[in-house]
Amino acid sequence: MNVWPRVRLDQCTEVVSGATPDTSESSYWDGDICWTTPKDLSGLDGAYISDTPRKITRRGLESCAALVLPPESVLLSSRAPIGHVAINTVPMATNQGFKSFIPDRHRVHSKFLYHWLRKNRLYLESLGNGATFKEVSKAIVAGIEVPLPPLAEQRRIAAILDKADELRAKRRAALAKLDSLTQSIFLDMFGDPVTNDRGWPSNTVGYFIAGFETGKNLVADDEDDDSDGLRVLKVSAVTSLRFRPEESKALPSGYVPPPSHFVRKGDLLFSRANTQELIGATALVEHAPAGLVLPDKLWRFLWHDEPRADPRFVHWLFRQPKLRFELGRRATGTSGSMKNISQEKVLDIRVGLPELPLQREFGRIAYAIDRLRQIGEAALSTINTVFISLQYRAFQGEL
Repeated sequence: MNVWPRVRLDQCTEVVSGATPDTSESSYWDGDICWTTPKDLSGLDGAYISDTPRKITRRGLESCAALVLPPESVLLSSRAPIGHVAINTVPMATNQGFKSFIPDRHRVHSKFLYHWLRKNRLYLESLGNGATFKEVSKAIVAGIEVPLPPLAEQRRIAAILDKADELRAKRRAALAKLDSLTQSIFLDMFGDPVTNDRGWPSNTVGYFIAGFETGKNLVADDEDDDSDGLRVLKVSAVTSLRFRPEESKALPSGYVPPPSHFVRKGDLLFSRANTQELIGATALVEHAPAGLVLPDKLWRFLWHDEPRADPRFVHWLFRQPKLRFELGRRATGTSGSMKNISQEKVLDIRVGLPELPLQREFGRIAYAIDRLRQIGEAALSTINTVFISLQYRAFQGEL
């Protein structure tokens, strides 16, 4: 293992804070200077940021304490949240939610610093202070020590981590394409069932769904170790549109749920309480770990004895944007709060319903694609594990 000198960030970079011009002054905005916020980094695909949704004018820049960072600076979000990292490819200013670094080109390589900050996100988060939200101060950031091998070694390490990260990105992109494929097949086979542009027989949801079954409002605890092995699902178990059993909390010891409250393989679950965008999210239970219990905010679809709909078709039906919009429109709750929808309002929605054999054909195709996705997710998990190992070894001098 190589032992590299550890150097404070303010000794190998210039640490720069950001600022925001007065938002009420129109002459400060809609200029040609890129100006970024931590939110802009949250959905970034890759290391680099080349443009920003909002831009400021020269007057706006001069009106506040923001500075224009040269290309190849390293941007670190220091609050809301702590730990997003990016490298700018064009001159760019930031708001006050950043502590950014202009590297000394003779001492530190931007991509090496980028990877070190990403690897140490939990450490950076632990440095935050504040009652309302955590923030890392400029003084604390300046004093962080990073290991600095020679520049040639920094570039070599960064190149290895770049390559591994590229493999992860390609796998994520492939998984996203599988979702797009299933959606494309759905639309090709059925059109839009809400507008019913194919002229399928029109029916209410209550025609092909016998109803819903729900659990109980249960007090649960993430940290409870005395739970008799029982766990209650969180709403987030279905909001990714796939079943995530790990999104659950331990139930207090001694509670015995009725058999109907346990999650079963084959269940199609529905979120009846959520934000405007996520209400009505569904997830198919391909595998149900023992001891999982339904909460009151999740419903289980119930089916007629003589089936009128295929569960996979219904799952993708409820993923269609216009149906999700209709669910949100029918939900109740104040703006910005948790929305709720009644069973009656769901069952009363009218859609075009293709014949059952065609639904089942789609279900077989969707199942095959889901199997490919499961294989891809397993591969991505392996790649992620390898990447974490590479990160550790890289900054221990073991690559």
